[in-house]
Amino acid sequence: MTAIRTAPAASTSPPRSVQRPNGAGWKLRGRDGAAKELRPSGPAGRDPCEGRDRGCSALLCPAAEGRFRLSRMASSPGRNASLADQNGTRSESSQAKKSQRAEEAIFYKSCRAAYLTVLKSSLENIKSKEQLTLVLQQAGRNPSQKTVNKYWTSQTTTLNFDDFCAILKEETPATKTELLEAFGRIDTDNTGYILHDELYKLLTTEGEKMTLDEVSAITKLPDFNCNGKLDYKKFCDLYVTTSEQCCRAALERLEADNRLRHRQFGSEAETSPEGITLPVSKPALKTLRKTDHKPAPTKGDSRTPSRPAQSCKASSSSTISMCASSNRSTNLIEPSTMKEWQCAQSKGCFYLEEDGEIVSHKYRLHLPQRSTVCITIKPLRLRQIEGRSCHWLSVDTVLYVLKENETQENLQLMCFTDQQNKEMFGWKGELPSGVYWLLPFTTGCRLKKVKTEITGEAKLVYRDEDGELALTKEFRTALLDIFETIDLDGNGLLSLEEYNFFELRTSGETCDEEVWAVCKDNFDMKKNELTRQGFMDLNLMEANDREGDPSDLWVTLLSLGYNKALEMTEACPFVIDIYAEKCKPRIKAVYLEAGGWQLNRAICKSVVNNGDAKVMDGCENIIVYTQRTGMRITSVIENKSDNKVIVHVNNEQSRNCLSNRGLAVFAVEVAPKSMMVSQHVMPLNEQEEWLYNCVHSLLR
Repeated sequence: MTAIRTAPAASTSPPRSVQRPNGAGWKLRGRDGAAKELRPSGPAGRDPCEGRDRGCSALLCPAAEGRFRLSRMASSPGRNASLADQNGTRSESSQAKKSQRAEEAIFYKSCRAAYLTVLKSSLENIKSKEQLTLVLQQAGRNPSQKTVNKYWTSQTTTLNFDDFCAILKEETPATKTELLEAFGRIDTDNTGYILHDELYKLLTTEGEKMTLDEVSAITKLPDFNCNGKLDYKKFCDLYVTTSEQCCRAALERLEADNRLRHRQFGSEAETSPEGITLPVSKPALKTLRKTDHKPAPTKGDSRTPSRPAQSCKASSSSTISMCASSNRSTNLIEPSTMKEWQCAQSKGCFYLEEDGEIVSHKYRLHLPQRSTVCITIKPLRLRQIEGRSCHWLSVDTVLYVLKENETQENLQLMCFTDQQNKEMFGWKGELPSGVYWLLPFTTGCRLKKVKTEITGEAKLVYRDEDGELALTKEFRTALLDIFETIDLDGNGLLSLEEYNFFELRTSGETCDEEVWAVCKDNFDMKKNELTRQGFMDLNLMEANDREGDPSDLWVTLLSLGYNKALEMTEACPFVIDIYAEKCKPRIKAVYLEAGGWQLNRAICKSVVNNGDAKVMDGCENIIVYTQRTGMRITSVIENKSDNKVIVHVNNEQSRNCLSNRGLAVFAVEVAPKSMMVSQHVMPLNEQEEWLYNCVHSLLR
């Protein structure tokens, strides 16, 4: 939306020896007919990894400019069979089991590193052959088209992270020895070279044929071409080095990003520093999505789709009857009664992503000394326009408070806002001095994708009597609401930090001090902070840059949760207040991201510590915890057994209820020695009685 833009941070460039022309690649087939293929990746001019880390190898990542991929040259069934035999052999010794677990941990870590180089989250599915090829390349594999077609058939619409891990176990990377053997079958005189003429003939007439231009792009590369010949030994050295660099770069990116390092991945359960296995689940393979228009499950809980009911061997039933008056509690003391207490405030926002994931601001709170505090969170009331409803005011909010100990990874759940007064949720109690993390959360029951019919697109700009571009009244009103939302400290001005949260959300970029100084020279500022008028002028300048074309303005509006009628339907701004009796609290927004494993663990622990526990009849290792908090009910499943379990969840007897799953009947898988959120439920109509009647059954 705005005219201030900076180029994305420069990525770590690979060594010069592996820089390649865009689109180069090749395919080889030996005289025995075995596939030894090297093909250029996806459509030219398209960047599937745009906006992501590009420190990957130049040879294996086709997304970045001047890079191409190499398809796997050698196939070794005997080697694969040998590996399968090794994996199938289980040693009885504890040392062997530890070694196997260590190898599996390394394998899954490599899998996640590769997956997150291309996709935002492990809960996001691979949606095309091109994406499948990319993630395989990031894992050091170089699949031929035949290999890709093996896993992406005409019936495949998506593949998830577990499918990806299974593919990697099958498709092992080629070694230097195998590559040399493949070339050796062509170089029968063992000269170490292949003539370009022979290469042209092979690549343009056999197997998946290449064009003359594609082959020419290969033979012009200086690193392993000289005097009309290809030095395939140099090529093999470069190939193996590049593959290793690609995997290493993905792992380094994972290690550098604490948020990514602790995400859950499919059936792999991660263990927290306290030894508690985090909630995870594993969905069915190759779930068809083309005709599935049901809301996606909440990412923090599970990505398991609906499953048909099967015969059950154990079950647990929970029934809670709620009258309309019980939707609102008066237990929370109004902040107005604490006039003498010191207060800190910050605003923030929940944003709904295209895939159903919810991101929000995260905060650090500093208490200089032990004090009684009151913490509240509620939807932010913006100006109301006659005839339009404020969808976000009905969105549920909760704030989890975690204390930072020696490291950020070792956070202790202290409390959460479990008391309710109208739309406000709060908590009052004593907290020791220290640094705390405040993690906002909403269940997704009400902030979710909803298809609404828009009769017409709102107009954003127009030309006045002098032919000059101007912002429409409706657009100006929306911009004022946006300004109010992103002005986190509520001082009526945008600091560089506040503006950068806006930039990260709308463009994925940030501004530095130098760019901010340019902004200061051109737009209205006070105390080095952007005013409302300056923000308006900034957007008007962008409209002028596009000569009135509103396309970029709409991209930004949509990313902030607005629809084409300028209604905010996929975002929920909120405000956090911290009152302290004995000291001045300080709060600061530090991230804008999805919940992550710390939040998932906090939710599970709060339900386990405060909810009602029911052991499944006939299975003492499966426990269902149910907690009621104001107008919200949350259930958590704990699996104490050594095996994963499939739990069937049935809400068909519930009345006037809304589940974040979007389904009355579904099933989830719970990993061994772990716990996970089953569902969040709220009343569909708060003014009417509602009945929560849920049966959890263990499937055979």
